[in-house]
Amino acid sequence: MTLRFDRLDLNLLRVLLEIDRARSVTDAGRRLALSQPATSNALARLREAFGDPLFVRGAGGLTPTALAERIVPAAARHLEALEAALTGAEVFDPSESVVEWRLSLSDLGEAVFLPRIVEAVLREAPHTRFVNVGVPAERVADALARREVGLAIGMMDPGQAGVRSKLLFSEHYVVLGSQDAPPAWRTRRGFGDARLVLASPAATYHRGVADALERHGLADRVAVRARHYASVPDLVVERRLAAIVPSMFARMACQRSRRLAMWPLPLKMPPYEVRMVWHAASDADAAQGWLRERVLKLFGRERARTHAR
Repeated sequence: MTLRFDRLDLNLLRVLLEIDRARSVTDAGRRLALSQPATSNALARLREAFGDPLFVRGAGGLTPTALAERIVPAAARHLEALEAALTGAEVFDPSESVVEWRLSLSDLGEAVFLPRIVEAVLREAPHTRFVNVGVPAERVADALARREVGLAIGMMDPGQAGVRSKLLFSEHYVVLGSQDAPPAWRTRRGFGDARLVLASPAATYHRGVADALERHGLADRVAVRARHYASVPDLVVERRLAAIVPSMFARMACQRSRRLAMWPLPLKMPPYEVRMVWHAASDADAAQGWLRERVLKLFGRERARTHAR
């Protein structure tokens, strides 16, 4: 007889395992809080399903047949694994994990955050891998919900359904230029004579800088609108240009080239918040929680607030 597994009541497997342990229908029923007739009926259904007696009476109680000896260990392993998955807390072992971390970072975020994240994570989880997807800001919530990415970092709006966030730090804009830029560019009046570079990466761009230049009547001073930050240092060091950039990027650029200088932006412009965001569905994901802890430890310079909608 061929077993129709799709018709097998999997609850019967628990009866099978208890009879094998107790070698008694009565004792197995007691352990399962079943009556003796109910347990006997379950054994009868198992015998019919498998086309085998499964247990036969002997001097010391029930003795499993060859088929029972083959299927009991397999059933026990799978039921124990299912029970652990449903009732046990997920465990993440960074030293053994081969998880692929899927992040969403702009080109600026890739330059500022990714090297430090990779260094810190691979130190503890050497077999894991990274992919930066770089999802546009308006698609981040959807990408998180679809598990296209597990974590995004940048100038993110946390007020979207199902999205959680933690504030990492507040950032502000400064001016990046060459060491020999005119000193007058450091003043409000003289800054109006500078030709400007703006970078607007699609993944995290917001209108703050452009709107501020409009308010101050300096929108026509923008000479270059770059898509990425990578070209900005070369643009300002080789030409008579100045760039408005986040202070973290300016510090990195100045560390790499002594020909560059940074100074306070002589315009009123509010700071902005840099957050890490993830989907509520990954709250209990042990691996993602471990990664968020590392990111917060690396970049959390202010008291973090958690938002859930």
